[in-house]
Amino acid sequence: MGFVNILLLIVSIVLVTLVVIQNSKDNAANAFSGEKSDLFSNKKERGFELILSRVTLATSVLFILVSIWAMTN
Repeated sequence: MGFVNILLLIVSIVLVTLVVIQNSKDNAANAFSGEKSDLFSNKKERGFELILSRVTLATSVLFILVSIWAMTN
């Protein structure tokens, strides 16, 4: 296992962890049952949620870049 593969593994674990610890915006049962849902309503993220969202976005971009790098090696 080379350096790129280990880096890809670490980034993927961090990305999954970040996604799991984020709060859900809506109850999944309501989203699939057709009940009135606020899933796509305009709710602003503030404080820790905003930081967590931005770190998740940056980690996902890093994951894509490392994945492309791993494919080329």
